[in-house]
Amino acid sequence: MRFILLVIVLGFPVIDFYATVRFARWTGVPVWGWLAMSFIAGAYLLRNERIAFRANTIAAMHGEQPLLRGLVDSGRKVLAGMLFMLPGILSDLIALVLLALPINVGREFAPHTVGAPRYHRHREPLDGEYNRVD
Repeated sequence: MRFILLVIVLGFPVIDFYATVRFARWTGVPVWGWLAMSFIAGAYLLRNERIAFRANTIAAMHGEQPLLRGLVDSGRKVLAGMLFMLPGILSDLIALVLLALPINVGREFAPHTVGAPRYHRHREPLDGEYNRVD
């Protein structure tokens, strides 16, 4: 099992670089161009996420936004930035898929008490008939 994991970990960068070279030949763009563009994109993404993480953490401390949602979103962007910085087209595609996944999309987490009665301020009277049975 360790050998298989080692082959996967060491083989992915080789396969990724080979795919990048083949893709560069196919498109006519030099390999260093693809590598430089993806590295710059990763560095830019990490830089922006570092700034946004501070703001999101402060907002979570003040209670303006949920903490877990910000952490998951930030971790996803940091992982995508590191994948962009790895040399290769396959890692760039994985980073793009990671950024495009709809994680943390939906309604906000709003805690409420379970089972507590909800009374309305302006209750209308109930209309009906009353018959006493002896």
